[in-house]
Amino acid sequence: MERYPAYKETGIEWIGEIPNDWTIKKIKHKCSVKARVGWKGLKSDEFLIKGYSYLVTGSDFKRDTVVWKDCYQIDQERYEEDPYIQLQEEDLLITKDGTIGKLAIVKNLDKPACLNSGIFVVRPTEDDFTTKYLFWLLKSKAFTQFNDYTSYGSTIQHLYQNVFVEFWFPFPTLEVQTQIANYLETKTAEIDNIIAAKKKLIALYEEEKAAIINQAVTKGINPDVKLKPSGVEWLGDIPEHWEVKRLKFVSYFQRGHDLSSSNFINGDIPIYGSNGIIGYHNTFTSKGPSITVGRSGSVGEVNFVKEDFYWAHNTSLFLLENYGNNVEYLFHLLKCLDLKSYSAGSAVGSLNRNKIHEIKVAVPPKGEQDSILDEIKNELGRVNSKMTKAQKLIELLTEYRTTLISEVVTGKIKVTA
Repeated sequence: MERYPAYKETGIEWIGEIPNDWTIKKIKHKCSVKARVGWKGLKSDEFLIKGYSYLVTGSDFKRDTVVWKDCYQIDQERYEEDPYIQLQEEDLLITKDGTIGKLAIVKNLDKPACLNSGIFVVRPTEDDFTTKYLFWLLKSKAFTQFNDYTSYGSTIQHLYQNVFVEFWFPFPTLEVQTQIANYLETKTAEIDNIIAAKKKLIALYEEEKAAIINQAVTKGINPDVKLKPSGVEWLGDIPEHWEVKRLKFVSYFQRGHDLSSSNFINGDIPIYGSNGIIGYHNTFTSKGPSITVGRSGSVGEVNFVKEDFYWAHNTSLFLLENYGNNVEYLFHLLKCLDLKSYSAGSAVGSLNRNKIHEIKVAVPPKGEQDSILDEIKNELGRVNSKMTKAQKLIELLTEYRTTLISEVVTGKIKVTA
């Protein structure tokens, strides 16, 4: 891509060289930065569905803009408490707490709006600077590296105003700023559309995988097999030589045991909980391969455990008996069941093993289970290969997008109108 005619070094780690006719500025040289300081006793009942002014929080940011319909509102008296955070068109907003660095540009403001805590409003103080260019600067690696440089390894998620205003950034003419902003808006939209299409394709692949498994464990892999009614609504017709059994006669689950902190010791044997490994022990109590099912926490989540493991934690059930069936085949069978719907109790829910033991399933002979499992693995491998390629492309496009933004805003790549 085209470069500018000549460059000069800035001596700033996160910027490097810039075009000769660009300069370097700090946020405080070109912008005002304001945030809400206190609410003077704002109460929860003052957060209104309909009021005089929008009250913007970081959770109202969607796709780099504020979704006004999602905002709480406040009355006029509260709005007028602080004129410095009363929003205007083209104001740039950046979150300073929690997930720091989320950005939004104020657009389509149809009534007064102000900020709740946790957000800076950044506004140019001179006519030779545009927030549209600053928006892309703050999306770039230059700002990320500045944050890394100034955080000194701190894990506290907070963007301090006195630090933020010291951010050095490349400063071209207003015309070039506008060209850069327009170019990146168009180019990143193109990239985002491709990424969205690939993500949609991956979702379709996931549906295909689910369909492959469901077809295999309810109809088998022989398209010419004779079928019979199963008498079970979710199964429909099944191969006539298959049996319908309650799950407790196919695979029997044991509730896990509570573990004290002393049980979580250094070792190589995994301890399983409701959604996978939660610790390690130095002895095992259960032989793999096995299956765990989330009883509470990640209710209904099914995991295949290849290795030997320690007693599953009380948040899970684990396979105690498979009655001679192929354990990995049973894993795919259980994945097809909506086990979460069998939970009961609190809003979070808890899976009752007595209920899931009563679920009726179709069971082929053991030898056929092995053949079906081989076919499932082959088909899933085929689809997973496609998913891997799509995911890799998403990663490459995401990295290209990030690099492109950084190269353009720091002048390493020249763009024109």
